[in-house]
Amino acid sequence: MAQETLRENKMGTMPENRLLLSMAVPMMISMLVQALYNIVDSIFVSRICEDALTAVSMAFPWQNIIISIAVGFGVGINALLSRALGQKNAERVNQVAVNGLLLAGLSYLLVLVAGLIGIRAYMRTQTDIETIVNFGITYLNICILCSFGIFIEITFERFLQATGRTVYSMITQLTGAITNIILDPILIFKLGMGVRGAALATIVSQGVSCLWVVLFLFSKKSVLKLRVQNFLQSPRLILPCVGLGTATFIMQASESVLSVCFNSSLARYGGDIAVGAMTILTSVMQFALLPLQGISQGAQPILSYNYGAKNVERVRKTFRVLLTVCLTYSALIWAFVMLFPRVFAGIFTPDAELIEFTGRALRIYCAVLAIFGIQQACQITFVSIGKAVCSIIVAVMRKFVLLIPLIYLMPPLVPDPTLGVYLAEPVA
Repeated sequence: MAQETLRENKMGTMPENRLLLSMAVPMMISMLVQALYNIVDSIFVSRICEDALTAVSMAFPWQNIIISIAVGFGVGINALLSRALGQKNAERVNQVAVNGLLLAGLSYLLVLVAGLIGIRAYMRTQTDIETIVNFGITYLNICILCSFGIFIEITFERFLQATGRTVYSMITQLTGAITNIILDPILIFKLGMGVRGAALATIVSQGVSCLWVVLFLFSKKSVLKLRVQNFLQSPRLILPCVGLGTATFIMQASESVLSVCFNSSLARYGGDIAVGAMTILTSVMQFALLPLQGISQGAQPILSYNYGAKNVERVRKTFRVLLTVCLTYSALIWAFVMLFPRVFAGIFTPDAELIEFTGRALRIYCAVLAIFGIQQACQITFVSIGKAVCSIIVAVMRKFVLLIPLIYLMPPLVPDPTLGVYLAEPVA
């Protein structure tokens, strides 16, 4: 009980600046580590053969969908759990936790069925080279069949975040990433398993992370008491979790759709160099914005907890701090991109022509990146205080209502159609 009181005091009384820092830094590290999974796999798989690397790269959008579902619903669980903690409603806390686990299980079954039905068709839409198709099917079959580990891991991580234990969430991610780095060369090369070994390394590392966080949350250190009867008492909590997590899911999952739209339009107007530049732009944006997402997710349990505790002034102060930090960060990143675009491009390619082209494209693509922090801070705040509809509207408006149509409408309206494609992002 003393430990529980200490955590409540931290969420409800610690100065907002210091509290946000203590919550956000572990979250930023966690998100950067999570991004390592695909990078590490790509590095080792590239040593097998070019077809293997292509296949694994084509498989990543599917994996991104899986992670987007898990993270999206996890955000909804986190918001409800933090609010219940702020209300000091122990019964509702445990009901939300158990329903979160059920939602993770249902999400896994949905992904499993979709995967079993659609993997081959998905790979066929990407390429007609049989070797690449077979490599991709092998990799995805294993990742999808055993994806329950990532669903349980991310759900339990959100439990840790909601109770203020973001450091343990970071340890969970580090455990999995280190395991993956160790297992990849062993399974791929030493045991000669190739692409199958890369997939096994990924799911085993996810399983290790899952085991670590499960053992922790079922230990005496955990404030959650997970009981089956809590679900039977309140299954209606699943829908609020889904509603609050939908905007996050849309923001993450839409990247796969946007990638297809950008590439198809760029292939028409700019050819291979424009498509290659888009790959670099996406990578730059992904890594540049990861800390911003970490800051936002670190703020979410603080906002939800104090909203549940009806501490309106503390919610307002936390939002002001979050908005200031997000806006400052996005403005700094924008300044670096505008001043040194070729430096960012050079991280991903040694080709001088591609660096020069990407440098110009990067300045256009990131033209209004300075104010992106406003959207990030507002959207996570909507989720934190239960305004699911507002959050979904913001996500859908930018990504689907504006950006996708503009990708095809902008090129004919400007002198250089290729740059017009890149211009769709800042206009949206």
